[in-house]
Amino acid sequence: MDNAQDKSKLKFGLVGRDISYSFSRGYFADKFDKENLPYSYVNFDLQSIDELKAITENTSALTGLNVTIPYKEQVIPLLDKLNKEAEKIGAVNTIRITKKGKLIGYNTDFYGFKNSIEPHLKPHHKKALILGTGGASKAIAYALKKLNIQFDFVSRSHKKGVTFLYSDLTENIISDYTIIINCTPIGTFPKVDDCPDIPYSALTENHILYDLIYNPEQTKFLKNGFQRGATTINGLEMLRLQAEKSWEIWFNIKLDI
Repeated sequence: MDNAQDKSKLKFGLVGRDISYSFSRGYFADKFDKENLPYSYVNFDLQSIDELKAITENTSALTGLNVTIPYKEQVIPLLDKLNKEAEKIGAVNTIRITKKGKLIGYNTDFYGFKNSIEPHLKPHHKKALILGTGGASKAIAYALKKLNIQFDFVSRSHKKGVTFLYSDLTENIISDYTIIINCTPIGTFPKVDDCPDIPYSALTENHILYDLIYNPEQTKFLKNGFQRGATTINGLEMLRLQAEKSWEIWFNIKLDI
């Protein structure tokens, strides 16, 4: 595929599964409209990541892709190159397609998370619990390292790198970790009455609860924190920031991530 084409026909898209709710498509449609840009953004809802090759080869003027659940890790073997952050993180959420048709993988999730949580951090925010172990959680861990915040993973089952099972969590543990980040889909619309199984009674005004979910805007996880005085943050600002960073990558504006 050759992208050296009329720029008025450039196409972008989102790769994932069951993504009709997509933040990205709406965000970029609004961006194109406000900035009077004649581009298009479509959802590529794939049952298998193996379908990606046909899409990149047969979609004319395809210039960039975002990648979401469940393909942030699965997509890596299909790429021609990774930038250094994506390689360190082990997950990709942005792909730039070169004029020669090469697929270059990046991770802008860590940038979005780091820059959205940083304004809320105080000296006592020294330790974090990451709920979940998927591709997004890897970007969160990388950002926390950059922020010099100690972190541990929580999962439903024993696996490499996991410190706690949900059943291990006590009020003392929750008291000790003043940042708790939900990287699981638990609580996403329409299952809005669900939330991660943690001892919410131990939360205080010293805690930050961060949920990567943005639909609904306030999940039950965040409501439980808000009721106990915690600072609560949903995933919208992170998504906005990572989307803008994707845009910079696609157009080679600057790559200071």
